[in-house]
Amino acid sequence: MSPTCMTPTRPRARITIVLCLAAGLAACDKPEEPGEAARAPEEQTVVATKSDADIPTWLSPTDPMEPARWLARRELGRPAPEVGSGADHLRHSLARAREAFIEDPRMVANRTVQLGQMLAEAGTPEPYADLLDGLAAVAAVTARKQLYGELCQQYYNTRRQGADRATTLARLTERYSAQGSGDIKAAPAPGDTSPAPGDAR
Repeated sequence: MSPTCMTPTRPRARITIVLCLAAGLAACDKPEEPGEAARAPEEQTVVATKSDADIPTWLSPTDPMEPARWLARRELGRPAPEVGSGADHLRHSLARAREAFIEDPRMVANRTVQLGQMLAEAGTPEPYADLLDGLAAVAAVTARKQLYGELCQQYYNTRRQGADRATTLARLTERYSAQGSGDIKAAPAPGDTSPAPGDAR
């Protein structure tokens, strides 16, 4: 066996190795600075929820947020990273509304929130999807697209007179069905004295 391989480790080299190992262990055992552990999750939370921090009060024509997700978040009343099946239902409802009404989906979404708030303040709240589906079904009996805002106003006026949801939708369906057949012109909602669009006082 070669004598070089049997040469013992010098004492100075052993001391250097021991000191390096001790320094490494000390660094591993060093406790975290106060607040470091709490700060990291907080920073991650800010990054994760920053895009959901604000829900616009109303959707503008250039707002990038999808109307269905915006409606779902407005109905929840708080930001939410995922609104799940609620947004899916509203997405289908808005698609049907697009076929029945003149306004674009963003305006329909705005009107739906406005109507929902008015009904809630009157003590008769309704889910946004139910409002969309019910009014789209009313408009579907006609041969042309209708003004969603006008139908919302008529629905609200009839509900405020004491009619329940089913009765209100039945009355509006009868009225719009007659309008679609050409028997009568669109009748104003009971109690609605405002002029129809285009009328001069």
